[in-house]
Amino acid sequence: MTDLIPPTPEGLTRAAALLADGALVAFPTETVYGLGGDARSDIAVARIFEAKGRPRFNPLIVHLPDVQAARRYAVFDDRAERVAAAFWPGPLTLVLPLRPDAGLSPLVTAGLPSVALRVPAHPVAQALLRAFGGPLAAPSANPSGRISPTRAEHVVEGLAGRIAAVVDGGACAVGVESTILGLTDGARLLRPGGLPAEALEDCLGEPLLTGAGTDPERPTAPGQLASHYAPAARVALNVTAPAPGTVWIGFGPGCAGAALNLSESGDLVEAAANLFHFLHRADAMSDGAIAFAPIPEHGLGRAINDRLRRAAAPR
Repeated sequence: MTDLIPPTPEGLTRAAALLADGALVAFPTETVYGLGGDARSDIAVARIFEAKGRPRFNPLIVHLPDVQAARRYAVFDDRAERVAAAFWPGPLTLVLPLRPDAGLSPLVTAGLPSVALRVPAHPVAQALLRAFGGPLAAPSANPSGRISPTRAEHVVEGLAGRIAAVVDGGACAVGVESTILGLTDGARLLRPGGLPAEALEDCLGEPLLTGAGTDPERPTAPGQLASHYAPAARVALNVTAPAPGTVWIGFGPGCAGAALNLSESGDLVEAAANLFHFLHRADAMSDGAIAFAPIPEHGLGRAINDRLRRAAAPR
């Protein structure tokens, strides 16, 4: 039985008590819903992997209420302090050297000498973190490899009966996962996401490294598996003339006849917010095939295309 908890003070106190007992509670962030468990508890973190069916070599993001709390778990250099001051709280995850005395479960870091940290901006996430009073490991609250959840009902569809509760905070505003910036090997974009890479480059005053240094068989951060975010239906990309029987998802004003349109005005922020919800809807509508219109490869379009390429990858 998975309970739906309102984001009231009483509800958050109850959710924090469940987490303190080692149970799993899903909660909203500005990006997607996260599946929270005590990051210091081997049992709680193992339950996250079990509930999601997630490979144990895939590290988790630790959520914290502020940068002061984050400094207890990782070593911050000048670059880390600069981007944290600029973009936290917000849709940015930093991969930093793990402090030897961090006290996190080694399952969180997949045995790596680094840790992924984030300070979410969503008021419900902030309230829950402060009510709990500790670090929460929280990957997306969905079965591993499937479509990420941006509403409480998405979580229930995928994980009902596997987790204790979901805190219902409504729809997520950003709609794609956080951008992940690695600072253990230069400044490296490990995953495009809700914060455009261009903003990080402007803040750091240098171009971000990409590609090299990531191994899909041994990821250094979440979201690097080749096949991820996948619906049951097959997914095709950059389609302007869909085959009959295909659920076509458009982008922009030139997609007359599309079953759904990520943004009729061509707004990438709106498209990102709609992406996973529309994937859920299209999967329910489809007889086996979904197609997406082309999405520009800049700004949030980089994150949208990253998710779509992984959704369309062979499984």
